[in-house]
Formats: sequence, structure tokens, C-alpha cells
Amino acid sequence: MDLQESVEEMARVLGASATLEDRAFGLLAYAAQSGDIDEVRQESILRRRATDEVRAYFEGYGIATAPGPVRIPADAELGVLARVCVPLRRARVTYGYLWLLDSGAITDDRLAEVAPLVARAAATIAQEARGRADLGRPLRELLSADPERRAGALAVLDLRALGLTGPVTAVAVRGTRDTVAALWTLPRGVLAQPGDPVALLAPAHQASEVAARVQEMYGTAAGTGGPRHDPGEAWRSWREARQALSVAERVTAFAPVASWPELGVYRMLARLPEDDLRELAAEAAVLLAHPELAHTVEIYLDRGGHAQEAAATLGVHRQTLYYRLAKAERLAAADLADGETRLRLHLALKAHRMARRP
Repeated sequence: MDLQESVEEMARVLGASATLEDRAFGLLAYAAQSGDIDEVRQESILRRRATDEVRAYFEGYGIATAPGPVRIPADAELGVLARVCVPLRRARVTYGYLWLLDSGAITDDRLAEVAPLVARAAATIAQEARGRADLGRPLRELLSADPERRAGALAVLDLRALGLTGPVTAVAVRGTRDTVAALWTLPRGVLAQPGDPVALLAPAHQASEVAARVQEMYGTAAGTGGPRHDPGEAWRSWREARQALSVAERVTAFAPVASWPELGVYRMLARLPEDDLRELAAEAAVLLAHPELAHTVEIYLDRGGHAQEAAATLGVHRQTLYYRLAKAERLAAADLADGETRLRLHLALKAHRMARRP
């Protein structure tokens, strides 16, 4: 019996609306509607996940660590109907939640009737999670820079049987506490290993979607590397993914998911240590003391010195742009008509963004 069948059977036995969600409130299965419905359940079904506000509200009742069912009262102001939350736990780990809308008829005795089904659903999710973890260990070896460790991982992992038959791309996600229990919900062919950052290996055509999904539901920022046709070269994609993650965490324009092939000059800057970034940023220290001037020069250089495009981007008159640029040249004792000076200041301004701590 799969999760969908289990939920439908529980809803039938209890005569109540039932929804099964993972630890991060992502929808796994739901029963045919029975009885009333509130906005929270409706949104969960339509969006396939609950909002951050809904998560915070229900977690406030202690459901993440509760050993048994938690009864949550109705809240007319929030449009929330009364419900019972049954945590799906295995070996003291919460993998998900069963939600039952309750008009008052779901007693403890009634819940006991579906306890075997709840236990079966929890076991199914836990088994999937353990399977992911078992694959995750050799994944870390596959992404290692050590050729012997990579060779050992390739001997263990049957990538074709796992659905990885074409080019692959690595993904790095800065995870939250929900990440570990929820990674098992990823599509077939995606390997994952919890850690800091979380490591994933996905078919290249799915990498962007997987990165966005994991980041949105379970993480804070993510980066994707470049595709590799040879799985033995996936470690290079992993290195790029981690560097792209550092850009996503520091440079607003690339947040929350940064793709290595699209990073431009940040591909070089992401390779530099913190001390080198700060030293490079110091080249523009005089300008950085005047944020408006620094921003003006950066936009002007981003646009290749095209004054009209820079003025339009900044939303100022072209004469205002010229005035700011002239002032910046005087302060920095720099000639923006000189190619090497432009390059030095441009890199310094970009390095300043990368030198900021996440």
C-alpha cells in the first residue's frame, strides 16, 4: 500500500478529510474531500506546500517533537478549522505529518483504529529517507577531488539504474533543519546527501528545477555547477556549485539560486580567499566611502561605458551621470577613460560585494 492509498484508507475509516505532508509541509498525498475545507488545506493542495506563515503557526503547537497526536483548535480570525496533527515518527525522527480536519468526532479511540496505517506511512517515508542516505555516502566520495575515492564511488553506484544516464550537474544548498528528513521527496535520478552544504547530483536538464525546489522549500540559498557528461568529472561541477552558492549568499542579483555558467566575472572572484577579496576591494576604498558614487561607477562600467544606458539604469539625467563620474574620478584620482583603470575599479567593486559575509 503506497502513501496515497494509506491516506485514502485513513480518511475512509475516520470519515474525515486527510492530508499527508513531509517535514517541510510539502504535500505528499491527500484524500478525496470529505466535509468542510478551510483556506489552509485548500492552499496546501493547490500550491503543493504550505506557506512559511502556516508552518510557523502550526509548529508553534510543538508538532515537530510531539510523540503523539496534537489537537489544534479552530481559529476563526485566521480561517483555520479544528484539526488533528499526527506526526509521522520513526526512531524519534519526524518525517512528516498527517492532518485530519476534526469536527469533534475524531476521538483517541478512533485514532487508534488507523494507528497501523500511520505506522506504515511513517515506515515508508523513513525507508525512503534511509535509502537516500545510503546513496548519499558514496555521493560524497564521487564528488571528492581524490581520484581514488571517486573511482571507489563509481564502483558502488549504479548510476544508470538510479536514473542518471546523461549529463549530470551538481547542486549545493545551504540547508535548514528540515532538509535531512525531506530530501527523500526529490525525483528519481537525483542523489542527495545532507551536510553543510547539502550535496545533490541531478540530471543536467533537471538541475535548475531541483535547486529551486530544494532552496524554496528546505534551504536558504543554492548554487548549481556546470553540466558534465562524464560522472567521473562531477566533482568539478560540485566545486562550481559551492562557489556559485557563495555568490548567491553574497550578491543580491544572483540570489537565491545562482547558476555557475551565468556568473560572469564572479566565476573568478568566487575562487579567491576572503583576504584576497578584501585586498582587491580596497582598491576602490575611496569610492566605497561614497556609496552613491561607487554605485554609479559600477553601473557605468557594467554597461561598458555607455552613458545613455547607465543613466537610464540609474534613473538619472545624463548630465547628472557625467557630474557623478567626474566627481568619482577626482576622489579616486583615476581616469575612467583608461582601460586598465576601468578594469581595476570594476573588479574592486565586484570584489567588495563578494567580500561581504553571508
